[in-house]
Amino acid sequence: MAGWGYPTTLLCMYGFFSTVKPLEPFLIPYLTGPDKNLTVEQVTNEIFPVWTYSYLAVLVPIFLLTDWLRYKPVVVFQCINLFVTTSMLLWLQGVAAQQAMQFAYAVVTASEVAYFSYIYSIVDLKHYRKATSYCRSVQLLGYTMGSVLGQLLVSFKIMSYNNILVLTLVLISIALVTSLFLPMPQRSMFFHRSQERHKTGNVEEMDAQEFPEALGRGDIQVLIQLWRDFLQCYSSRELLYWSVWWALATCGYNQTINYVQVLWQHIEPSQNFTVYNGGVEAVSNLFGAATAYGIGFTQVDWAQWGELALGSFSGLGAAALFTMTFTANIWACYAGYIVFKCLYMLLITIAMFQIATEISMERYALIFGVNNFGALVLQTIITAVVVDGRGLGLGIIPQFTIYGSYFSAIAVIFFLRGVYMIMRGRQSHRDSTTAEEPPSLKDSDTGPEQRL
Repeated sequence: MAGWGYPTTLLCMYGFFSTVKPLEPFLIPYLTGPDKNLTVEQVTNEIFPVWTYSYLAVLVPIFLLTDWLRYKPVVVFQCINLFVTTSMLLWLQGVAAQQAMQFAYAVVTASEVAYFSYIYSIVDLKHYRKATSYCRSVQLLGYTMGSVLGQLLVSFKIMSYNNILVLTLVLISIALVTSLFLPMPQRSMFFHRSQERHKTGNVEEMDAQEFPEALGRGDIQVLIQLWRDFLQCYSSRELLYWSVWWALATCGYNQTINYVQVLWQHIEPSQNFTVYNGGVEAVSNLFGAATAYGIGFTQVDWAQWGELALGSFSGLGAAALFTMTFTANIWACYAGYIVFKCLYMLLITIAMFQIATEISMERYALIFGVNNFGALVLQTIITAVVVDGRGLGLGIIPQFTIYGSYFSAIAVIFFLRGVYMIMRGRQSHRDSTTAEEPPSLKDSDTGPEQRL
């Protein structure tokens, strides 16, 4: 139990059973069908926006509490909230009840930070990359398995939507029991780093970064240090540009994922279209994982070509969104969704890789949280203005037109920036080459005529 295999195995089990959600690809048909009898407008303009607002409200407190409580309590808390969310979705009726469900699910989403942070706190650094790979892969397997299972249960009419939710509660219960057996970490990235010692336990042999905690640096000092780390990280112009793309693209991606089922129902209002939702989600997850995995084997200087890639592939993502928006064919919309999701997975992997190579693990966790918080702030603004019934309350086609235009703007900005960086790099290379060239014979004082 003292090794890294035991906690990694338990965390993988938790990650799998907590992410198998067979009903998720069919959430809109369930809410707007006879079980809940809500309208598409109520779901889009009144219920779903609550998740965005609630997520923004609880993200920072849960992020700090996760580290202060040393991860495991938040992992258990996340699973309990997931059980509550699914129960509310199953047994409660009406707009107000489903809005409360969205708040509970926002807490689940915000608590996701504890899942991967736990690995860092319990696994030695030399095993961290392998453990992270296992946990990410198992999570992806859970999402894919949930989509495929939902597809089969709906296509062959094996279970009703309500019974699928009961099955989901059983799976969540397994995850909850598993989470209780996770070992309690003795350290965390920020608030409890003083408990990490070398084997001898001597203060003199502690890392310099741990020494202030040994002298009794309090929680306020930790927050001050986080602020200093924040300023220092974003003082790097390269890291700042990658982070800006991260926040902008993640905002647009989340909006697309949240409301794509509404678009599918608009294009194909008959109930037959639900037969394919789970399959599309499964295929998009697998293709997205394959493209992200393939990045690790590419030999590309992303420091030079990365921003051009961000602009170019963001443009393709915008084209996919416009195809989804204006097509009357559900299959073309499905294909556009798969392309869009794969492109985002590809680019976010590149961005994460570029940022992670320049900073420490602690600072990467900070940048990860700040970038996602920035994305959430932008998403909240877009939701309040575009989606919420108290704002413009636009229909689904105008919404996706805006999302496509949004990604087009991202593409133009980063494409131009990428072209500028490449031209500047080549000019610098030419200048350095010219400066290193030896003087020519015709400029030499010892030319042939002078020697004669």
